[in-house]
Amino acid sequence: MTKETVLSNARIVLEDRIVEGSVLIRDGRIADISEGKSVIGEDFEGDYLIPGLVELHTDHLEAHYSPRPGVRWHKTSAIQAHDAQIVTSGITTVFDCLRMGSDEDGGFEKGEMREMADAIQAAQREDRLRADHLIHLRCEVSSDNVLDHFQDFEKDPYVRLVSLMDHAPGQRQFQTMDQYIFYYQKKRGLSDEAFAKFVAKRQEESAKYATPHRDAISKVCSERGITVASHDDATLAHVDEAIHYGVRLAEFPTSIDAAKASHGAGMSVLMGAPNIVRGKSHSGNIAARDLAELGVLDVLSSDYVPLSLLHAPFILADEVESISLPQAIAMVTATPAKTVSLDDRGRIAEGLRADLVRVRRDHGVPVTRSVWREGRRVA
Repeated sequence: MTKETVLSNARIVLEDRIVEGSVLIRDGRIADISEGKSVIGEDFEGDYLIPGLVELHTDHLEAHYSPRPGVRWHKTSAIQAHDAQIVTSGITTVFDCLRMGSDEDGGFEKGEMREMADAIQAAQREDRLRADHLIHLRCEVSSDNVLDHFQDFEKDPYVRLVSLMDHAPGQRQFQTMDQYIFYYQKKRGLSDEAFAKFVAKRQEESAKYATPHRDAISKVCSERGITVASHDDATLAHVDEAIHYGVRLAEFPTSIDAAKASHGAGMSVLMGAPNIVRGKSHSGNIAARDLAELGVLDVLSSDYVPLSLLHAPFILADEVESISLPQAIAMVTATPAKTVSLDDRGRIAEGLRADLVRVRRDHGVPVTRSVWREGRRVA
């Protein structure tokens, strides 16, 4: 039986313009877009209708699963709590980040993230979740056991994105030692001697493992058609390395030169939406707004605050003269979807999935009023 829904009198954010009109949803797909006022359907009263947001990099699930040091929460409960906040932030497709690789300082045991992925997929089968959940494996290539963890996902079709990360000191995010000292010495109360040993160990592991692990993981991704992301690229040499590995997504470049080079090479440059909302990076690196003004910012990620993914595009449209609201919304919808080859969503266009969000925003923080995934109201 055909099911139809009409959303009327909305400011519809298309890829290149905003039109006032209505959208017809039929059997979970967008069937028609028409301009003009209507007395049929749900009256939006001039609210925005935007595509459902596509989130490529969120650490938010981990915060629910491990809310305190040494604490592990019930997996399904953590997933449902995460999902609820994701959807009410307007996110209809989310790539849940699962950490690959651990050491004495952090991470998860082998098999633990596999169990989390199984719990996510079971929750989807049981209709517990409102967003569409896929998997992003965050691979710490300098960890000696990253390949062991990665092998747990060798046949998982939900894995659609893999990032190659190396958080060793003296490079990438931690080119200078100031931030590394704050993160790993002051927060952990290490003595100078203990910290020096810690740094030396991390650097030795990076030198030994990073390149062979990048080679192995990127080879598997190429064979399986999984999108590869680089992480915290700082130099042109890092960008050349990313090109070599077939990277399509440059996550959080830490220098303007690296961002420009990545964008110029056809990669989508991703920065954190919290960076836009705060006006600066939490780790002291480049401001995402600077990249936006230079025209080399392609994708936003909520990273650690889900609502920032809805808030940041409106800030960009308000404050960066060269960026319109449709262009800013594309950074959280069409471009991330395209980057990971999800061609059935991310835009309001006939034939695509009816993943849609009703947003009211007169000023300040936008409000999510309703959310549809494949035509079904989920919030």
